[in-house]
Amino acid sequence: MFNNSNNSQANQANVLYRHGDILIRRISSLPVGVQRRVGATLAHGEITGHSHRIQQSNAVQLWAHGSDLFLEVKEPSATLVHEEHRAIELPQGLYRVWRQREYRPDAYVEVMD
Repeated sequence: MFNNSNNSQANQANVLYRHGDILIRRISSLPVGVQRRVGATLAHGEITGHSHRIQQSNAVQLWAHGSDLFLEVKEPSATLVHEEHRAIELPQGLYRVWRQREYRPDAYVEVMD
C-alpha cells in the first residue's frame, strides 16, 4: 500500500490481515447491539488445540453480534499469535473477524485448525 497522507483514513478502513484461517478487517464502528465477550481468543483449533489469540489480553476487548465477532484493540497495538503462524501486530482500532469457510455441496463449513 502506498503511503499517501490524503488517503490515509480511507486506506486504513480497507486494511485486511490474514492469519492462517482467520481474516481480520479494520472497520470504522461496531454495529448496534454488540455484546461484550470475555477473553482474547479469536478462534480455537478443534483439531490441533492451537488458537488464534491476542497475546496481551488486557489490550483488547472482544465483541459479538449474533455469530459475528469483532475485536477492539484499546492499546497502541496488540499481537495476534498462533503456534503455526508468524505473529501479527494490529494497531489500535476496531476490526471484524472471520473464520475461513470451505464449500461443500451441502453447506459452507468453517475450516478446522
